[in-house]
Amino acid sequence: MERPNQENDDVLASLSTVPQPTYLHSYTHQLPPVDHNAAPKIFDRYFDSSSDDEFYPSAHGGGGSGGGGGGVETAGRKLDYMIQFLDRKLTATTTNAVNDDKHRYLPEFTGRGGGTGIFRVPVRAAVHPGRPPSLELRPRPLRETQIGCFLRNILCTESQLWAGSECGVRFWNFADVYSPGCGTERSGDEETAPFYESAETSPTMCLVADAGSSLVWSGHKDGKIRSWKMDQSLDGSPFKEGLSWQAHRGPVLSIVMTSYGDLWSGSEGGVIKVWPWEAIEKSLSLTMEERHIAALLVERSYIDLRSQVTLNGFSNLLTSDVKYLLSDNCRAKVWSAGNLSFALWDSRTRELLKVFNIDGQIENRVDMSLVQDFSNDDEVKMKFVSASKKEKAQSSFNFFQRSRNAIMGAADAVRRVAAMGAFGDDNRRTEALVMTIDGMIWTGCTNGFLLQWDGNGNRLQEFQYHSFAVQCFCMFGSRIWVGYVSGIVQVLDLEGHLLGGWVAHSSPIIKMAVGAGYIFTLASHGGIRGWNITSPSPLDGILRSELVGKEFLYTRLENLKILTGTWNVGQGRASHDSLMSWLGSAASDIGIVVVGLQEVEMGAGFLAMSAAKETVGLEGSSVGQWWLDMIGKTLDEGLSFERVGSRQLAGLLIAVWVRSNLRAHVGDVDAAAVPCGFGHAIGNKGAVGLRMRVYNRIMCFVNCHFAAHLDAVSRRNADFDHVYRTMTFSRPSNLLNAAAGMVPYLFLSCLLACSMYLIRLVYSSGLPLVLSVAVGASSAVQMLRSTNAMGAHSEEGMPQLSEADMVVFLGDFNYRLDGISYDEARDFVSQRCFDWLREKDQLRAEMEAGNVFQGMHEAVIRFPPTYKFEKHQAGLAGYDSGEKKRIPAWCDRILYRDSRPALVSECSLDCPVVSSVSQYEACMGVIDSDHKPVRCIFNVDIARVDESVRRQEFGEIIGSNEKIKCVLEELCKLPETIVSTNNIILQNQDTSILRITNKCRKTNALYEIICEGQSTTKENGLASDHCPRGSFGFPRWLEVTPACGVVTPDDITEVSVHHEEFHTLEEFVDGVPQNWWCEDTRDKEVILVVKVRGSCTTETKNHRIRVSHCFPAKTIRADSKPNPREIQGNILHRSDIQKISSSHDVVNHLRNLHSP
Repeated sequence: MERPNQENDDVLASLSTVPQPTYLHSYTHQLPPVDHNAAPKIFDRYFDSSSDDEFYPSAHGGGGSGGGGGGVETAGRKLDYMIQFLDRKLTATTTNAVNDDKHRYLPEFTGRGGGTGIFRVPVRAAVHPGRPPSLELRPRPLRETQIGCFLRNILCTESQLWAGSECGVRFWNFADVYSPGCGTERSGDEETAPFYESAETSPTMCLVADAGSSLVWSGHKDGKIRSWKMDQSLDGSPFKEGLSWQAHRGPVLSIVMTSYGDLWSGSEGGVIKVWPWEAIEKSLSLTMEERHIAALLVERSYIDLRSQVTLNGFSNLLTSDVKYLLSDNCRAKVWSAGNLSFALWDSRTRELLKVFNIDGQIENRVDMSLVQDFSNDDEVKMKFVSASKKEKAQSSFNFFQRSRNAIMGAADAVRRVAAMGAFGDDNRRTEALVMTIDGMIWTGCTNGFLLQWDGNGNRLQEFQYHSFAVQCFCMFGSRIWVGYVSGIVQVLDLEGHLLGGWVAHSSPIIKMAVGAGYIFTLASHGGIRGWNITSPSPLDGILRSELVGKEFLYTRLENLKILTGTWNVGQGRASHDSLMSWLGSAASDIGIVVVGLQEVEMGAGFLAMSAAKETVGLEGSSVGQWWLDMIGKTLDEGLSFERVGSRQLAGLLIAVWVRSNLRAHVGDVDAAAVPCGFGHAIGNKGAVGLRMRVYNRIMCFVNCHFAAHLDAVSRRNADFDHVYRTMTFSRPSNLLNAAAGMVPYLFLSCLLACSMYLIRLVYSSGLPLVLSVAVGASSAVQMLRSTNAMGAHSEEGMPQLSEADMVVFLGDFNYRLDGISYDEARDFVSQRCFDWLREKDQLRAEMEAGNVFQGMHEAVIRFPPTYKFEKHQAGLAGYDSGEKKRIPAWCDRILYRDSRPALVSECSLDCPVVSSVSQYEACMGVIDSDHKPVRCIFNVDIARVDESVRRQEFGEIIGSNEKIKCVLEELCKLPETIVSTNNIILQNQDTSILRITNKCRKTNALYEIICEGQSTTKENGLASDHCPRGSFGFPRWLEVTPACGVVTPDDITEVSVHHEEFHTLEEFVDGVPQNWWCEDTRDKEVILVVKVRGSCTTETKNHRIRVSHCFPAKTIRADSKPNPREIQGNILHRSDIQKISSSHDVVNHLRNLHSP
């Protein structure tokens, strides 16, 4: 006990010199304990300074959605968290400290079997132990706040991250990525790093950067292409688009800039249009007043590639939606892709080079269509017709025999068509493309396969490291990042070897982009995380350790009360007074109200109708709606509370209301239903559930009605196990890896085949016909859904309920009292001897044996049994006195499981949800049903991360930690490289060889060549200003191959710089060539830049090379001596240039050269 006191003395001593803060927020949340040894060091960092500037970390950047005082506000919050942490530590180490709150909580009984298998508590931590630490640029927003504005694309420029949304675009400056949150200007972005948003537009479908023009181009659902300046003039209002035009009739599905600066766009039906750079450049040069002319000029300049292609019937092949466009800048080609096919184009001449399918087979016949082949449709239809005629002639068959024959034929046809279509090729659809630095093309498929192709469209090899669909790629250096629909990220090297992988998000990763030393991943829920480009690497462990040590600086505790109520209403309706007695009287200081009802409506006809509605995705009833309205009135819905979700399955109904001031922190509400009656098909027994996020923690509430009768204990246990394992919410955390393109008739045929066959089996067993139909239809749907159930689980096959931070089960579990007579039970109840009665409780016995509700808690019952009563008869005398005299029992129960691995755990980021029961009682005065309603009030502590503070701490660790600096310095070294020349002169169709040498003996050198600009040489030999083409593309007269690649250690790569004769150029208007114009014959000059970097750094070493093109009449000899004053501004000086006489001399000299 002495050591903690000594440590606290040290901390208090460090606080004695703390200056009086000038700004401080007041929070009442307690903070969790952290490592004692690390605390004094962290405290000293904030309290040793006497300067306000040093005390309050400054915010990066400014403007946008962030507040100007964000740094001061965040520092105040950190100070408050530290003080609360100290208060908690000092109180915890005081020997006589008494927590009065504990006396208000009820004792609990805990079932055995928890903590293992599917019943173990999910792993939570300040920094997830199973993945590298990430930068939370945009914390996951609640789905309800993103309606109509979900992010769908991201793109990085040199200094910004751009995102396309359903209502426009936005961008973050990399200088602001560690800054505090935006505040409350937009719901869902309160803790997002400061960003800037555009005026509202049609949904953004795709983005591409044009560094040469400092523009970002976006393609939209309304068919328009819009441009946005990277260097926006920001005045606090949404920024506006620049040049825009109507590009397609349908949505712009893909967009890319080629190595020659042209803009290519793809749309539905195989349409690909080229927007020549010359037209774009002319339009961009016009003034704002001439914007309408500029748009018209570009809009009419397009080249429709599909209309230009006629050779070998290719024009008939290009009918698939152009979902992806990829520019192969290494070889000056463009890839276009649909679901199952590719086309390869020459980006300079715009000629179609090749069409091939997913297997690499060349397609050059009209009958080899890129769209799905349904040639067997007629065959299937003929079989149906012929079978129908034969069956009419055979009257000896009864109804079920005829149905069976038709159904089996339909099932066989479905199986064959599905094998060819939805479950075959459709599972191999292309979902992503990327080109790596070595010139290879990688594609990802829905079955998880990664395919490697060479630049000519030849399929080389395939890999599969995950069975879920590939969603996106990102390439940086010598690594390939792969994002999957399961939320997993994997990192591969250029040879396809797996380097690492982890769960990056809880939902599909839809886009990735690289910038500022991070790989940014965008999840379908809208969250954006940044992963260090070196991950996985030793840097991860250092960063994780530092962040964990500062956990208390960004931990925030919330507290709320949850009222849960369960009632078997016995097909009746309640009075307003009954509802007030049950719920209204206890809801005064409640944040969340959860209500579960059983037997809202029953009867064979209703159950059959409910099952039929479930098969087509419908649920609910007028009676259920009546209950929702009545409870809403009781809770003052609309003023005090808001209903956020509900779900009904036959007679089961669950609904959740949230207090208005808590609504902003509750969302992502999902629903689920699991029938357990009649072979897991009918909802007379079963469960309905709601899942939601509360302060970014997952809570699940499940309303159950299990099998009845005294001796059905094993059936009740089985019902719970079935519900726990198979409950799948409507928006699962891991999406299905199913055949997404299956056409409706396949589903209906399967449903018909399954349901009709099951109807026959069930009806023959003696069940009424109406229920037989319901069982058949519902069972068929459940069979089809069961094949998808694993897709809704985590990768390890864990049920969704296992992934929740808190789970509450409530309902009519139907467990009875064993070994006691009716009279004995009545006597004990009247004497309130509940301790003895609890020993007879079946549920308690089964939980103690670990057979059901494993690891879950229930407050000790101190109220009379709630079943069975005579309706409208008050008092304990109302227990069933009829002929059956059912033994009183605690059928109606409420149990829960939170994040605690043990009952003594405190709330922290490692144990984020800690709950206690402050009230557990039955409303014995309510007489509207044969059951009494039960309510339970939970007092819940929730630990969550203050993402604004954590992001600042993340940035400060990256910028100040010496270990991290050393690791980054070692990983990000630039290899030493040299180039053979800085001056090349070409005449017509000349070729010059540029040699790049990697002097480093250990690491690869990665290079990329761009054209910084082109100019025209004047008569006096001076060059005009060098103007870049789009995306720093090459002029059409120049070919540079390969324009990117890898130079291995101590090796040389040769690059061909070739002049291509290109004196004329077609001009198109509305896709039709109108005239040819001659290119001027003046001498040209371009500046090529060879950008060299290592495998793990964004920094580059640039080598500039002047390439001059001289026409024969103006040829300048390489050894001539021009007037220095005339070309002084054009020569790029290098100290290591030497005259080379032969290729052997080149190699020898290059090996001995040293970079300046």
